Amino acid sequence: MSIPPRFLDEIRNRLSLSEIIGRRISVTRAGREFKACCPFHKEKTPSFTINDDKQFYHCFGCGAHGDVIGFVMAHDNLSFIDAVEGLSADAGLQMPKPDPMAIEQAQKAKGLHELLDEATSWMQGQVDEAGNADVLDYLEGRGMNADIRSGFRVGYTPADGQALRTYLKGKGFSDVDMLEAGLLKESNRGGEPYVFFRDRVMFPVADRRGRVVAFGGRILPEHIRPQMDQNFTPPKYINSSDTPLFDKGRMLYSESLARQAAREGHTILVTEGYMDVIACNKYGFKGAVAPMGTALTEDQILSLWSMVIDDEKLPILCFDGDNAGRSAASRACGNILPLLKPGKTVRFAFLPEGEDPDSLLRSSGASGFKKFLESSLSLFDFIWAAHTAGRDFSTPESRAGLTKALQKQVSTIADPEIQKHYKELISSRISDNFFKSYQGKGKGGQGPQSAKASGALRLRPLVQKKNRVAQKVLLSAVINNPELYSCLEEEFGQFIIEAQNLNNLRAHVIASLNEDASLDTEGLCAKLEFQGFEKERDDILNESVYVHAAFARQGAFASLGESHMQKQWLSYYEGLQGQGLNEEVKAGWKSAFESSNEQQEDRLRDMVRIKGSE
Repeated sequence: MSIPPRFLDEIRNRLSLSEIIGRRISVTRAGREFKACCPFHKEKTPSFTINDDKQFYHCFGCGAHGDVIGFVMAHDNLSFIDAVEGLSADAGLQMPKPDPMAIEQAQKAKGLHELLDEATSWMQGQVDEAGNADVLDYLEGRGMNADIRSGFRVGYTPADGQALRTYLKGKGFSDVDMLEAGLLKESNRGGEPYVFFRDRVMFPVADRRGRVVAFGGRILPEHIRPQMDQNFTPPKYINSSDTPLFDKGRMLYSESLARQAAREGHTILVTEGYMDVIACNKYGFKGAVAPMGTALTEDQILSLWSMVIDDEKLPILCFDGDNAGRSAASRACGNILPLLKPGKTVRFAFLPEGEDPDSLLRSSGASGFKKFLESSLSLFDFIWAAHTAGRDFSTPESRAGLTKALQKQVSTIADPEIQKHYKELISSRISDNFFKSYQGKGKGGQGPQSAKASGALRLRPLVQKKNRVAQKVLLSAVINNPELYSCLEEEFGQFIIEAQNLNNLRAHVIASLNEDASLDTEGLCAKLEFQGFEKERDDILNESVYVHAAFARQGAFASLGESHMQKQWLSYYEGLQGQGLNEEVKAGWKSAFESSNEQQEDRLRDMVRIKGSE
C-alpha cells in the first residue's frame, strides 16, 4: 500500500516525537531537546537525543536515527503500514485509501518547495536594491532591522507584474508551477500570466518544518506608492490562496519559530497579523503566532496546544478591545469550548482601544506589554464578562436568563468532566454575585437566630444622597488598593450600592479578586475596563472622591499600613450600615404596623438587637 507523503507529514506534525517516545521509555528534558538511555542498545549514560523541532531522534552511541514512524517500527517491531496505522489513530487521522499518484505528488511538492524558497530569496534581495531605498526606509522605520528581516525573511515585490516571473523562469521553473504555488494569476484579458503580489512588503509563511509554503503581502504607505484611482482603495493585506502546500485554516504564521520558543519557556501568544508577531519577537516575546485573516480554526487551536511542552497548555489570545475584537474573541471561544481537555485551555487579553501589539510595545515597552498579558482573562472569566458586561440583572427573570445562556454555551464542551466543572463554576459565580448578599438561611434553620452565626443575614441599607460619596470612597479604596480586599472581604461583600451600575462594578471587583488575589491596581482596572466599566471606574477614581478620604488614593495601603487602612474603611462602612439600618427599621415598622405582620415585627426587633450587640 502506498501512503501519500503529505499524510505522513501530517502524522509527524500532529504528534510530539518526545511524547510518543516517552510513552515507551523514560525521557528527560535537556535544554531544547530530550535525552534518554537508548532503547536499541545497552547503556548507563544517556546518549539518545530527541529533537521535536526537527522531528528526529539520534543515538550517539549506536547511531540509531529516524523519525516518529521509524522509532515505532523499530521499538515496537512493527511493519511500516502497522506503525502508520497506529500513529494515525494517535493523531486522529483516518488511513488514506491507496493512491497511485502519491509518488508523483510528492515530487511535485518538492519542486514547489524549491520554487517558493527561490522566490523568497529573490524578494529578500529586492529590499536592498538601490531603486527600493524608500521600502528599506519604511521597514527600518517600523523597527525591522537587517537581523529581523533576515530571521523572518521579509522581502519586497516590485510593481512590475513580470519581474518575479521572469526571474523564476530563468531558474527553470514553469508558469504551471508558479500558478500552482499561488505566485501567478491567469490574465482575464487573454494576456500573459502576471505576478499576484506587486508593490508589497512580503512576509513568507513557513510550515512547521520551516519550509516556505505561502506569502502575505502588505501594501506600502501612500507616500511611497504610486497614486492610483481615487475610487479604489487596495486591501491592506493580501494572502496566498490555498495550494497543494498551503491551507490557511491549518497553519499559523511563525509557527516553526514559536514551537522552538515554547520549548525554551516562552508563552504562546496569538496576535492578529504579521507585523504584530515580528514586533513581539523584537521585544522578547518569541512565542507569537498569527492566523492569516481568519478566526482561529480547530486545527489551529490544536496546533497551539501541541506547541506547549508543559502539562498546563495555556496560550494567550490577544484581541483588539473594540467591538470587532470582542466579536472575534467570541468566535474563537465558540471553536475552543468543544476541544477543551484537562490541562488544555486559553486566556484572553484585550488591547486598549486603538492599540495593537506593535503599537503597544513601541509605546510601553516589554514591561508594559508584560503587564497587559498578566491582566488576561481566563476562559471562564471571558465567557462571564461576555454575558454580563454592562447589563442589569436586578430581576429574577434576568438572572434566570443569564444562567440559561451560560449553561447552554458550556454544554458545547465535549469532555464531560470539564463541562461538569464549568457548570459548577456557573452556579458558584451566580450565587456569589446575586444571592449571597440576601441569604437568610443559616445552617440550623431560618431566621435571625442562626443568621448571625452563619453570616447569612445581610442588612441592605437604604442609601440617601449624602451617603453616595461615602460609597464611592469605599469602592475606590479597594480598587486603588486591592490588598485591602482580603482584610475586608465579608464587609465588602455585604456592602450594597443603590446605584445599579456602581453595584455591578463592585460585584465585578469581587469576582476579579476572587479569581486572582495577586491582581494589582493596573491589572484590576484593565479587567474592569474590558468588562465595560470604564466610565464607572473613572467616575470614582478621581480627586472629587479622594478629597473626602485620602486613604482611597492609589498606594495608600503601602504608605498607611493594613491596620490604619482597615480602620478608616470600616469607619465609613459602619456609618453607612447604621444609617441603612435606621432607614430600614423605620420603613419596616410602618409596613408591619399597616399590615399587622407580627413576623416582620419580630424580624425588625432581632435586627436592632443583633446590630446593637455588634
